[in-house]
Amino acid sequence: MDMQFKSEFEQQWKKYFPQAELPITFFYSENERGIERAKPATGHRCLICDLAKVRNGKPLGFAERDIGCTGGKRYSGFSQELRPNFEYFLSCGIEGELEGERYVKTPEMVGERLKQQPPFDAPSKYIIFKRWDALTETDEPLVAIFFASPDVLSGLFTLTNYDDMRLDTVIAPFGAGCSSIIHWPLHEASTDNPRGVIGMFDVSARPCVPADVLTFAVPIARLQQMTGNMDESFLITDSWKKVRTRIGARA
Repeated sequence: MDMQFKSEFEQQWKKYFPQAELPITFFYSENERGIERAKPATGHRCLICDLAKVRNGKPLGFAERDIGCTGGKRYSGFSQELRPNFEYFLSCGIEGELEGERYVKTPEMVGERLKQQPPFDAPSKYIIFKRWDALTETDEPLVAIFFASPDVLSGLFTLTNYDDMRLDTVIAPFGAGCSSIIHWPLHEASTDNPRGVIGMFDVSARPCVPADVLTFAVPIARLQQMTGNMDESFLITDSWKKVRTRIGARA
């Protein structure tokens, strides 16, 4: 990690988003680096719930067996397998056999959506999550993940659009909560002009976050550009000062 940038971001974040929660980050590693492992999963356990500890400042590492749901394994790149009858599970279910979540109208539509998700294989044995302030010089974070209130989200969204001509500089792809913070921002990181990803619309994952929180995930290289723009952007205007005051008052 570039420690100069780490410090610069922390200072700018404190100035323009006072008292707002620092982002968490992740990277892959072939060893545990002395970081505590998540408990091996013995049943279904949502990865988003596990990340509450990271948001509170505790680094946490995961191997494939430590992730307690097939979606978490898939969107972290550890497995391409899906649960049996996944198309029916996500849609209408199978009467007398499987209750459907009814997030998509038909099994066929689920299948078509799966075709639009580029495959991803984890490059190393472990995925390690750290809050921003816990990063060290030897860490190489790939993505910053903000658990954000609407006011904070509005600032991140607008800052992402500040220096980009596209109208879809921020996207919100359909998918599990973990896909919006790992899979899709990693996909964006592989492009020439990465976009921000808003997420945590997954109804199943919503109980793992506060009621007024969504996520905003962005590749680290893009975050560097955004941070460099802060002092000349809308963040220095009276309009933002009103919002900034409200952000600080939430703490």
